[in-house]
Amino acid sequence: MALANQPVFPPNRHALYDAHGYSPAIKSGDLLFVSGQVGSREDGSPEPDFRQQVVRAFDNLKAILTAADCSLDDIIDVTTFHTDPENQFDDIMAVKGTVFDKAPYPNWTAVGVNWLAGFDFEIKVIARIPAGNG
Repeated sequence: MALANQPVFPPNRHALYDAHGYSPAIKSGDLLFVSGQVGSREDGSPEPDFRQQVVRAFDNLKAILTAADCSLDDIIDVTTFHTDPENQFDDIMAVKGTVFDKAPYPNWTAVGVNWLAGFDFEIKVIARIPAGNG
């Protein structure tokens, strides 16, 4: 039986988790709740190029999913946060198209915000933990 609210950390733990006191993800029952992932380098600093920041955010997300024995196919719900949605849309869609390249797609909510602690893109997800991996 899986422990309730079990934290999940990727193998290369990023400095932001300790600096801001949060877990990258929590397993709860058969669900995985992934905290907002940004395009941070291992030291916690933002990737300066916007498109590469989005790529890194997805890479950070994939590392957490892998650590929880999940994959992109297990994602149910996606929420993304954008500091300049209108001007960032093309870059985000280009990266998104390489990550989620075929249906069925997860549901997705995009939110424009004015601050992300030095970042310009953040992605959080809820995933179902495959049977036997909880």
